Amino acid sequence: MPHPSLGARRRRLVLELPLETPDGFGGRTRRYVAGPVLWGSLEALGTAQPGWGGRTERAGLYRVGLRYRPGVTSAMRLADGTRRFAIRTVGDPDGRRRDLVCEVEEVIEETRP
Repeated sequence: MPHPSLGARRRRLVLELPLETPDGFGGRTRRYVAGPVLWGSLEALGTAQPGWGGRTERAGLYRVGLRYRPGVTSAMRLADGTRRFAIRTVGDPDGRRRDLVCEVEEVIEETRP
């Protein structure tokens, strides 16, 4: 896979960091807080498998190219405006710490009445 050049990294993405707090019932609640702004590329890969119960909506799968940054994990998310992407995999394709490639899945937020 060719590495995205700096010119191809035109999307302004926000790395969202997980923050877990006690929920008062012995469990934990996870929310995300905005972290650093990163410039990256976003390439559509297709769609995930359909969900349970015959639901037809499917989240999109994407590949995100970033400049190398240590510490990015699958517990984090990327934000592109109002869109959110859960990081599924993170890799340094050539091991030279120049590029970081993430496979992400778009998060479809449920709206409650």
